[in-house]
This record gives sequence, structure tokens and C-alpha cells, in this order.
Amino acid sequence: MTRIITSLVLFICGLAFAQAPTPYEQGMGKAMGLWKEGKATEATAIFERIASVEKTNWLPNYYVAFINTIEVFKSQDKSKAPALLDKAQQALDDATAVSPNNPELMVVQAMIYTAWIIQDPMTNGMKYSSKAMEQYYKAQAIAPENPRVVFSKAEFEIGGAKYWGTDTKPMCAEIERSIGLFAKFKPETAFHPNWGLDRAKEALVTCGK
Repeated sequence: MTRIITSLVLFICGLAFAQAPTPYEQGMGKAMGLWKEGKATEATAIFERIASVEKTNWLPNYYVAFINTIEVFKSQDKSKAPALLDKAQQALDDATAVSPNNPELMVVQAMIYTAWIIQDPMTNGMKYSSKAMEQYYKAQAIAPENPRVVFSKAEFEIGGAKYWGTDTKPMCAEIERSIGLFAKFKPETAFHPNWGLDRAKEALVTCGK
């Protein structure tokens, strides 16, 4: 009986150690938590440190690029945009070097182009619009059922349709389709991209209005 109990204790302890988070998981979890608290600078710093160690992992640099791009969309101070977008682009280039032909990275690249357009539509519109669409077409060809690809492409196209005064119904239908894809999507790990559902639902409410 003693032997059985000892074996059971060792088995349970083994499971506990097996399930203990790795330094990578701890770091990613901490960075995610800081980002959710609105501490983008602190979160980015941790992601950068992780990226310097995890040289074959595209995710840390993905979040550096994504967070810096999102900060541009949120900020009213356009003077901060060039530095943020340059940082985002460098991180994305590093992530792409590790994981080429990655549709998640292509979506962020298109978002970076969109952020440049918003800074100066007259100057940057022609320069970056076609580049953004090229990224979405490439991502769509690789991952046609990826909800972020479908939603982000439709959202970008709605901006162009409103500018040119064309019908947005096809894009609204794509946003609606993306919501169904979000429901079926399962990220590879807890740290893989899994954003977009809330934004898609909000966009659908106002779509076509």
C-alpha cells in the first residue's frame, strides 16, 4: 500500500512539474496581461525581450508589430506615428523572416499600410492602398477560412468603397461570414492570434449605414 501511495504521489508531482509554465509561457502571459491593462509600452518591451531569445518563434515579434500598429490607430497625436510604425515594420520583418507566407503576418502588414494611409490620405492613399490589398489577396489565397483575413480585408475594402461611393453590401456579407468563421476558429496555442470577433460584430451592426 505504501508503495502504491508513493507511486501515486510521484505521479501527481510529475504532472505538476509537467504542467508548470515555461519561462516563455510566463513571459508571454505577463506581456499579454500588461497589454490588456492598457500598458502597451511595458508589454512591447517584454515581447521584445522574448523575441531576442526565441529567435525561431514569430509570435513575440508579431505582437510587437501588432501592438505598435494598434497604438497608431488609437492615438490622436500623429507625431508619434512614424516611430511606432517604423518599430512595427521592423518587428514584422523579423517575424516574416522566421515565418514566411504567414497570413497572420500579412494581415498586420496590411494594417501597417492602412495606418500610413490614415496619417496622410492624400499623400499615402495611392502609395499604400494597392500594397495593403496585395497582402490581403496573398493571405486569402493561403488561408481563405481565416476569420481575421476575411474580416480585415472586408473592413479595408469598405473604407475604399465609402471613399468612391460604391456599394458596401458585398463587404458587409463578408464581415457576416467572418463571424461564422470566428466561431469555428481554434488557435494553435493560447498565444496565437485569436482577436477580431468583437470588432467584426461591431462592424456588422453599422455596416451599410
